[in-house]
Amino acid sequence: HLHAIKRIFRYIRGTINQGLWYPKDSSVALTAFADADHAGCQDTHCSTSDSLQFLGERLINWSSKRQKSAAISSTEGKYIALSGCYAQILWMRSQLTNYGLGFNKIPMYCDNKSVIALCCNNVQHSRSKHIDIRYHFIKEHVENEVIELYFVNTEYQLADLFAKALGRVRIEFLIELYFVNTEYQLSMRSFTPETLKQLTDKVAE
Repeated sequence: HLHAIKRIFRYIRGTINQGLWYPKDSSVALTAFADADHAGCQDTHCSTSDSLQFLGERLINWSSKRQKSAAISSTEGKYIALSGCYAQILWMRSQLTNYGLGFNKIPMYCDNKSVIALCCNNVQHSRSKHIDIRYHFIKEHVENEVIELYFVNTEYQLADLFAKALGRVRIEFLIELYFVNTEYQLSMRSFTPETLKQLTDKVAE
């Protein structure tokens, strides 16, 4: 525990001059990232769901929460995390509708292709039949094109900042990639699917 506390203090000391900045001229497009570790809790072996929701380039909500039961596989853990993230997006969408803003085909990013395939297929498989039915509501909204799921390479998965104990190099990489420094303030960028695909292709080369 002392090691963890020291690590937290080192992080605070290293980021003391950084904070989030919310630009006025940003768009109003909804975007989300979701991820989960697998059996990260050493006591209960439960996974931790983490998610971020953007309105344009404004980070308006983020969450890191331990799941209520242990996931059998990483696919199950990430599927539960994605469903939880979408529940938050659905609430935001309903609130913004009251202001005359309509949203469909909302981009959501996940770094597991099996989870994306599971969300896009209504057929039950051996890997999904044991998952609690309350998490399957996301499939209907994918089919109705309320959301669009995109694969994001793990290297660019922004939600990892909340679920995993990342090293200094990885944290600095994500900050450099997604954040714009403006006089010691950080404006967070939410990339488009096209931009993320270009980054992935560049790594593949």
